[in-house]
Formats: sequence, structure tokens, C-alpha cells
Amino acid sequence: MTTTMTLVPACIAVLLLSLAGAVLAHSFPEQEIPSAGETLNAAPPQVTIKFDAPIEKLFAKLEVLDSSGANRAVGQPLYGSDGATLSVKLAPLKPGDYTVKWAVVGADTHRTQGSYTFTVGKSG
Repeated sequence: MTTTMTLVPACIAVLLLSLAGAVLAHSFPEQEIPSAGETLNAAPPQVTIKFDAPIEKLFAKLEVLDSSGANRAVGQPLYGSDGATLSVKLAPLKPGDYTVKWAVVGADTHRTQGSYTFTVGKSG
């Protein structure tokens, strides 16, 4: 009976820790189109980011900045029916480097943000 008495609290602790990890998970990019560091021959019509957890539509931001800092996104970001995808249409892009900046609030109410770059045309 002593072994059972020590196993029960240990099992409860493991269960609580695994649940806490699931509850505290933040939304981070799972897939980016175009992807980080990618060099494209032609300009993409839009940028899409799929997150690894649901995001709140109201707080989602997605910008695509050219080398002068001008936002090349057209209109507001579009929120996917899966609850975890964000995309934005783009104005025509010239050859050059572009920075994608995103910020979301996950269903867990935690804000995450980040950025990455892609290139249209030859790198450099």
C-alpha cells in the first residue's frame, strides 16, 4: 500500500504538468507562404501564415514591408475558417527584400509576434 500512496501523487503531478503545457501553449507560425528566407522568381499575390494554435481575429496583424518600410499589404488581414490561418493580399512587388511582420493573440490570450524576410528576384 505504501507504493500506491507514492505513485498516486506522482501520477497526479505528471498529469497536471502535461495539462499546464497544453493550456499555456502560445500561437506561433507553423507554415509560412512564402517561407522565411525564400527567394522567389515572381512576386507572390499574398502572404499566408498558418499558426500552430487558434488565433483571435480581432487582434491579428500582418504587414509586408518593403526596404523603405512601406507596407505593401492591401486591406486588412484575412482570417482563415480554420481559426489558425492569417493571410493578406499584396500590391505588386518589385524585386527586392521584404519583411513580413505579424502579431497575434492566441486563444490562450497570450500575444506573440515576430518577423521574417523573403526576396523577390535575385538576392542581394
